[in-house]
Amino acid sequence: MHFDNSKIKEIFKDLVFTNEEIKIIESVFNKVNVNKGTILLNTNDIVNEQYYILEGCLRSYYVDSNGKEYTLQFGIKDWWISDYTAFFSSSKANMTIEVIQDATLYKITKENKDYLYKQIPKIDRFFRIKLERAFAAFQKRILSNLSQSATERYLSFIKTYPNIEKNIKNYHIASYLGITTESLSRIRKEI
Repeated sequence: MHFDNSKIKEIFKDLVFTNEEIKIIESVFNKVNVNKGTILLNTNDIVNEQYYILEGCLRSYYVDSNGKEYTLQFGIKDWWISDYTAFFSSSKANMTIEVIQDATLYKITKENKDYLYKQIPKIDRFFRIKLERAFAAFQKRILSNLSQSATERYLSFIKTYPNIEKNIKNYHIASYLGITTESLSRIRKEI
């Protein structure tokens, strides 16, 4: 696959690579164009890939034993997405990842990511920092779900995901916030 340098710079911000390193990066990423409605990952699938979102919007969600959906994350431009519990532990997926807006993705397997770490150590540091920030963001989200009102959670959502509302369904947003679509409508009217 051929990356142009601007895509590599977009994915690995602030890192500078030699021509040899660029060839290594090109050899391990695959570009994928996916249409709205595509399921990238189903519950119980083996998870061996992580996706960088160049364009589009995805969501990861969990379905409980009663069939109720819980949206864990929306993946937007310049974000990474996978079922990380399964990805890091080589277990089966607990979540589903759905494309909710046509997307262009770059995917990498766990094995190829480990290969990149060995070949280009600065990428190991890059992903470690990304992982630390993601962990902090998830912890912050858990605390906000425990301590904030639905209105406060909604305001935080639109700050985290600006301009996303027009592209996704209300029930996806409500599911992310842990409220009903009726409550979401009421909050929007009050604001």
